[in-house]
Amino acid sequence: MWLIFALLSAVFAALTSILAKVGIEGVNSNLATAIRTVVVVFMSWGMVFLTHAQSGLPDISRKSWLFLILSGLATGASWLCYYRALQMGDASRVVPIDKLSVVITLVLAFVFLHEQFTAKSLAGCALITAGTLLMVL
Repeated sequence: MWLIFALLSAVFAALTSILAKVGIEGVNSNLATAIRTVVVVFMSWGMVFLTHAQSGLPDISRKSWLFLILSGLATGASWLCYYRALQMGDASRVVPIDKLSVVITLVLAFVFLHEQFTAKSLAGCALITAGTLLMVL
């Protein structure tokens, strides 16, 4: 089931890029990011209440709160930078560079989460990096 959601995530991320590129024309990138964020907030909290997940709020540990907040700050910084880059550059060049996050995530997961870095993941990182360079140069 995770694979279906991962593929849907990729489709929606692609739509996000195309829709954003059209939507930010003549709009300040920070304002566009704020509008997008408000939509995401309403959609996320709508799903929380639709699935009755709000009852889990008191059970969230301090550590989880801290890391979820830090993750939210990283997401906000990513979106602000992404929208600014998208406003200034072609989507076909900005998006591949943004997807280098896959490579960076694998490295960070190895360093901080002690996840395995195999020959297969190393080859994948090299191919993603090479593909990104090929697309943007």
